[in-house]
Amino acid sequence: MAGSAARKFMRNWYAVEAIPLYAVIGITVAGAGWYLGRLAQGPSVVWTKSNPTPWNSVKPDENIKMMDPSGKFAKSWTRDRL
Repeated sequence: MAGSAARKFMRNWYAVEAIPLYAVIGITVAGAGWYLGRLAQGPSVVWTKSNPTPWNSVKPDENIKMMDPSGKFAKSWTRDRL
């Protein structure tokens, strides 16, 4: 009885029709992991307790944007640690 149940389970688990399903689920999980990792490295995430408020270290004449269309900022702010 246990042998036939195991055989039936393995036959359904390794069915050719299920391969696209496994591929879609695998790509979805990998994409979600990549996206969460990307979000965890963002500038608003603080991983150290040495400076819990890094936005307070930005000076008024520093640009924090990636692109400055007005071009009036001479220097850009950088985060030293993650």
